[in-house]
Amino acid sequence: MVRLKAAPPESRSRRRKALGQHFLDDDSILDTIVDAAELSSNDDVVEVGPGKGALTRRLVDRSRSVTAVEMDHELADSLPGRLGRPANLSVISGDAREIDLDRLTPAGFPYKLVANLPYYASSPILRRFLEAGERQPTLLVVMLQEEVARSIEAADGRMSLLAVSVHLYAEPSIVCRVPPEAFDPAPKVSSAVIKIVPHKAPVLELDDVDAFFNIVRAGFASPRKRIRNSLAIGLGTGPEEAEAALSKAGIDPAARPETLTLQDWQSLYFQTSRAAAYGS
Repeated sequence: MVRLKAAPPESRSRRRKALGQHFLDDDSILDTIVDAAELSSNDDVVEVGPGKGALTRRLVDRSRSVTAVEMDHELADSLPGRLGRPANLSVISGDAREIDLDRLTPAGFPYKLVANLPYYASSPILRRFLEAGERQPTLLVVMLQEEVARSIEAADGRMSLLAVSVHLYAEPSIVCRVPPEAFDPAPKVSSAVIKIVPHKAPVLELDDVDAFFNIVRAGFASPRKRIRNSLAIGLGTGPEEAEAALSKAGIDPAARPETLTLQDWQSLYFQTSRAAAYGS
């Protein structure tokens, strides 16, 4: 019988880094996250990226149930045993960007999302849960790269594509900054915990959310350029056509995409939709 050797620690470490896995092990920050989630024994929680379970341990102690989604199969398999197999913990091995949300919670069933999100997947994961309709969390408390968190929190004038998405559905606020040394291994950048409180309904009235975000993505195609040029690139049209749509929407074609308000994007969406409908 041939015995396979376990991968050396340094190999596993490299693999963890490749998956964006930096394990939070600062007790005060972990406690801050749980406190920000305002958990009670009646709360059900979905955790994305539990890793070794430092946060999960606190979540199972403070809530009625925890469903943890872990992309790393090895970590997913070992998590229940690592925590003493708590009865209120369920672990699903999968990618939170693609997993069927029916596996996490029934439609209309209230839950909170608490997560230390991997940097590379934070945007699609946040959008997926915020745009989940009846499966949208009642509260989100997540850790992100600090630059991304501050972009999400930004008021009009410093908005990013992700910030537009979050502000459409919710009110974000930064809870605390997290230095690199709070993690093992330490990332090269600082992080931040952000609290996102969903609105009862999106703040804009839109007849097609997907079409709206197609316009917003087009507008941010080249965010360092003026909106006239960035929109033209994103839509694959000429700058003159983009400028005409912006002017009809009441937007300065020389503005930067980050300076547009939610209402500006709504006006641009309606203008481009109208132009497409009438072929002008």
